[in-house]
Amino acid sequence: MDRTSLRSVAVAGATALALLATTAPAGATTTTVTHDEQITWQGWSGTAWSTGTAAGTTGTAAGLTLATPVGTILYKDPHSSTRRTWAYGTWTSPLTQVGFSATELVTSWNADTPTGTWLQVELQGTYTTGTRTPWYVMGRWASGDGDIRRTSVDRQGDKTSSVYTDTFAINNPAAGVLLRAYQVRVTLYRDPASTVTPVLRSVGAMSSNVPDRFTVAPSAGHIAWGTELAVPRYSQNIHAGQYPEYGGGGEAWCSPTSTEMVVEYWGRKPSPADTSWVDPGYADPTVDHAARMAYDWQYGGTGNWPFNTAYAASFPGLEAKVTRLHSLDEVEQFIAAGIPVVTSQSFLASELDGAGYGTAGHLMVVVGFTATGDVIANDPASPSDAAVRHVYRRDQFEQIWQRTRRTTASGGTGSGSGGVVYLIKPTEVAWPAVAGSTNW
Repeated sequence: MDRTSLRSVAVAGATALALLATTAPAGATTTTVTHDEQITWQGWSGTAWSTGTAAGTTGTAAGLTLATPVGTILYKDPHSSTRRTWAYGTWTSPLTQVGFSATELVTSWNADTPTGTWLQVELQGTYTTGTRTPWYVMGRWASGDGDIRRTSVDRQGDKTSSVYTDTFAINNPAAGVLLRAYQVRVTLYRDPASTVTPVLRSVGAMSSNVPDRFTVAPSAGHIAWGTELAVPRYSQNIHAGQYPEYGGGGEAWCSPTSTEMVVEYWGRKPSPADTSWVDPGYADPTVDHAARMAYDWQYGGTGNWPFNTAYAASFPGLEAKVTRLHSLDEVEQFIAAGIPVVTSQSFLASELDGAGYGTAGHLMVVVGFTATGDVIANDPASPSDAAVRHVYRRDQFEQIWQRTRRTTASGGTGSGSGGVVYLIKPTEVAWPAVAGSTNW
């Protein structure tokens, strides 16, 4: 069954309240739901490049580029064993206060990496004690796979924190040492014999403190009831057995299949040249392409969250990020704005009526809500494209998506994503504006 790279979610015992006001339509009752998590998203783009420290890079409204490299390095690709010299330059963000004591952080970025270029994103955190973490590699990335093999980096950590594929996490939040601030450093690489440069259009991070919880308070909703977006429907299961070198084949491709649905909803898609490598006998070759271009060679799968959003943002005019949302009330804000939302969840078959399967980690696309507030989802774990549309009970869906802990089929304890989403939209479409929400 489908799996995403769900992490062991390290969550804090000490929490603070975050209030989300749900705006109801005229004549309806306004409901305020109290949540026990804190989430913020902070990022840099455009004029914000000037707030950081550049070494060999130049920032403009269009993005950060490699201007005059500060040197060269020899990079041995751990997944291909090739050795190649690259010219490089860096940009380091200012020290950024989270605004609360966080237990997790996920970076994401939007960039163009022409042939002969790539980039690396790193994070250095500052604990509530004032001590700093090592510089952690959060991803080595290129939109293609001809120069490097995009990868996360394992075995990174100190006595207080670790990196799990794409997620920085405090090892033991109950000990009381949490994340107070951080810096992001991006290194841009290019062939020394070329002037072609990567273009970093944005970089940011979602910081959060989500407590241990098996259940969450249900949201009320209103504003998007009866709204359904015309998102293309793609099944991952019709790709079963295809290209197992990319995470085991189509049966494991829930994340790139969901991402591709949203990319194509916005009128973008891989070109015939892009998908020319796919067996012409395979249906929906753009899904195969998305899986290949989201694949993380270290993790060994296609479920790396920021690799999926970076793939989406590699299409002209799209921007994307990884964050958490507080509830389905916030998802409704996006649906009302015409923006589908990719959600990450895990569940037993008995916990989601109509799914017909259980999973330790799965991505699907929320495309709307019924007239009574239930969730309409394009679920790629379906036997055909025609069967992808599902209606799931609102209360059940919110639980399996928002919780951080769950009971497994064997009676043990498993993890949940705590409300993780991919947000993907064209740059000209505005993000929803919700008072008090700082998480996108």
